[in-house]
Amino acid sequence: MKTLLTKLTLLAKDKKAWLALIAGLVLTFGYAPFQIWPIVFFSLAAIIFCINPNNTGKAHAKTAAKYGFIFGLGWFGAGISWVHVSIATFGGMPLIASLSLMAFLCAYLALFPALAFWAATRFASGHKSFGALLIVSVAMSEYLRGTVLTGFPWLSFGYTQTDGPLRLLAPYIGEFGLTLACVAIAFALYRLTQKDFKTPLATAAAFVILVVSALNTGSDQYSGKHMSTLLVQGNIKQHLRFEPSEFWTTMSKYQDLTRPHWDADLIVWPEAAVPEIEMLADTYLANLDRAASFNKTALVTGIVDYQLDTKTIYNTLIVVGNKEHNDEQGHYRYLDKNRYRKHQLLPIGEFVPFQDFLRPIAPLFDLPMSSFTRGDKVQNNLRANGFNLLPAICYEIVFADLVRGNYKSDSDLLFTVSNDAWFGDSIGPLQHMQIARMRALELQRPLVRVTNNGVSAVYDPISHTQQTMPQFKAATMKADIKLIQGDSVYSQYGNVFVWGFVVLLGVGGFGVRFRK
Repeated sequence: MKTLLTKLTLLAKDKKAWLALIAGLVLTFGYAPFQIWPIVFFSLAAIIFCINPNNTGKAHAKTAAKYGFIFGLGWFGAGISWVHVSIATFGGMPLIASLSLMAFLCAYLALFPALAFWAATRFASGHKSFGALLIVSVAMSEYLRGTVLTGFPWLSFGYTQTDGPLRLLAPYIGEFGLTLACVAIAFALYRLTQKDFKTPLATAAAFVILVVSALNTGSDQYSGKHMSTLLVQGNIKQHLRFEPSEFWTTMSKYQDLTRPHWDADLIVWPEAAVPEIEMLADTYLANLDRAASFNKTALVTGIVDYQLDTKTIYNTLIVVGNKEHNDEQGHYRYLDKNRYRKHQLLPIGEFVPFQDFLRPIAPLFDLPMSSFTRGDKVQNNLRANGFNLLPAICYEIVFADLVRGNYKSDSDLLFTVSNDAWFGDSIGPLQHMQIARMRALELQRPLVRVTNNGVSAVYDPISHTQQTMPQFKAATMKADIKLIQGDSVYSQYGNVFVWGFVVLLGVGGFGVRFRK
């Protein structure tokens, strides 16, 4: 105990430790809703200063990992503080337990930047190889953060550039490439403080070339086609969403909100907007199907599909009304193929690992609808009134490779639904919208996002314009969407070129080390 207190006292007196923590904390202002995009460069430059790239090798790696971990605590402690809203409100746990759970989550996520800075310091042999190996290490640690234990790639550095000039590179190198670009610029900024003018100049020249290329070689443009879309936001209180006594009230509310606007080409409802399981909502869905078809439109809604014979339950999107524009009758049938089943499930919220052990502990581990089954990783686009919709449900929009894996050249728009009522009036839903916009930038397709209580919006990645509905209000919004043709480089090749660049940097960084 005495040894631990001694270490904590020394840590409290460590000015670099405080700088690392502050650098992580202020990084939150780079993301929505603050969107101060340059802050990521200064934040990363500060943590690089704490580590000092001139102090490399095995002897200094442990110190680098310590500062990286402290930086990560600040980064995630502030950045995902909204997670505590759902734990405290719906988790049914004492405050001390919920705070401990948050501390554990942030500490786990902080291990990844700690690993990145440890590896860069351990294998570098000076500042020149450190810069290259830092990019390589961040690439590997961010990949692991997005895959280990189903992955949590939230708050990657590249998302800070959704409203910055580097967004022009998203159709070419994706958010993953933008993350590494942020690291490269931050390292160049750090070298500038060390009066090394060659590294910043070379970095600036490289990015000027990339941005000019992005401006002049884009193959994506408006197709000349339009579609009118109606977004319907029900604003159902979270504690009422799965109360059987409230099912009909919720379903009637969505019908009433939609009824005056059947003239849209496409009508979209949020995740699980129909709370009744699909098999038992057949009459309701049949009536919706006839109404949409009669008005020559299609309606897409979220619904829960519980299959009694196999005891499987899917978080599903279905289409009622016209599949093709000139259909004379609806085509909805239970278990027809024109549907999408969520693949990337949310831990605890949609499935519970070690459920026999965890579920009895607290209501947090036994939430309603927390036993879903995964849908296929690759599925067809939804076909609605002659349009092809690239779907993603809630948390899935964070996984760039998953979304890109379902992209087709004839995908007309990126369509995502969610229910962020779990997170109240926090920054979480705004970050979620920012992430969805990055997917639209990568794939160069208009984005339609509809949620239970916001943020519901339409975003055009070419004009960089957004129409947004007010949060926490039952409302509708009709938007005229310009469709886009052509395929972005990222949509066709993903991160292949970025990983190729990472490999070259790794070879160069280790080459410098072994030469010395």
